[in-house]
Amino acid sequence: MSAQVRSSYLFLYNSIQAIGWAVSLWRISNRLASTKSFNGAYASAGELICFLQRLAFLEVVHGALGIVPSGVLLPLMQWGGRIQFLLALVHSINEVQELPAVFITFLAWSLSEVIRYSHYALNCISTPPYWVTFIRYTAFIVLYPIGIAPGEMWLMYEALPVIKEKKLYTDGLPFSYYNFVVVCSGGARNLWLRGLDLKNFTIQGPKFKISTYFL
Repeated sequence: MSAQVRSSYLFLYNSIQAIGWAVSLWRISNRLASTKSFNGAYASAGELICFLQRLAFLEVVHGALGIVPSGVLLPLMQWGGRIQFLLALVHSINEVQELPAVFITFLAWSLSEVIRYSHYALNCISTPPYWVTFIRYTAFIVLYPIGIAPGEMWLMYEALPVIKEKKLYTDGLPFSYYNFVVVCSGGARNLWLRGLDLKNFTIQGPKFKISTYFL
């Protein structure tokens, strides 16, 4: 694949994702403004977000084919974590779909992904402005813990009694899905802290320097 074709394809893919997440952000925000309630986020944007996350499997393929230098393992872990959260928990357990935790999670995800994919798309055609890069690599410091603590972890905690009562996925898995969710709910915090410690990427400017693991 030539460099021009690769850049054009990646620009198209990242633009589609950026637009899709912007639409999801508008839908949940509009729902909040019209109903004055945090409930209903899944009804307004859940199916779109599930589609966008399924589409994001292409990022694993991109790494496997060498279209981007991300490799396979990290994109696969990130994609797998979100897709199981969406499909196995939020999509499949009606009891949690009206929780404010869904709104918080979707809000944090939508903001993060609009920023991330917009930066990627701009990077395919030119060097993004410094302020765009700055936001890209610093917004997660705020958005990630918001999405995790009052978002995903709260939702997983509320889902645990339902998983236990209904014995969800006990027949199809060689391990306890209940215990798996318990472990996942505690692992996200460590992932965020590790992201602050590792120095895999550095933004440098006249008065600013930050390193982050999340590329």
